Amino acid sequence: MIELVRKTDKRTLAIWAIDCVERVLPYFEEEYPEDLRPLKAIEALQAWIDTGVFKMAVIRGASLASHAAAREVGEDNAARSAARAAGQAVATAHVPAHSLGAANYALQAVYRVADPSEADAAVAEERDWQYQHLLGLGEKRAQE
Repeated sequence: MIELVRKTDKRTLAIWAIDCVERVLPYFEEEYPEDLRPLKAIEALQAWIDTGVFKMAVIRGASLASHAAAREVGEDNAARSAARAAGQAVATAHVPAHSLGAANYALQAVYRVADPSEADAAVAEERDWQYQHLLGLGEKRAQE
C-alpha cells in the first residue's frame, strides 16, 4: 500500500481518503449527529479537490477540529476512529501521506465495530477494498 501511495498524485489520494472515510463516518454521525466537525473536514478537502484553492488555515482548522471531536468521544471506539480518519483525510491536501492515516483510522473503525471473532477478517476485507479502490482511481486518472 505504501508504495502505491508514493506513486499516486495528491489529488487522487485526496479522493481516496474521502472515499475511505465516507465508509466509516456513519459510526461517528450515528453517535453524534449534531457534531459536524468530521463532515466539515471532508467538505474542506472536497472543496480543495474541486477548486484547487489551498488555504492552510482552512485545512489545518478542519483537521484540528475533527481531531478535537475524536478526543471528545473519549473512549476508543469506531466513532472516535472515524473522526480521526476525517482529520487525517483533510490533511492530505497539505501532505499526501496523511491519506494513509485516513485509511488506517478507517481500518481501526472497522475493527472496533466488528464482532471480535470477525474483526480481523473485516479489516482484511476493508484493506483489500482500499487497495483495489486506490488502484482503480489511479487507473482512471491515468486515462483522463
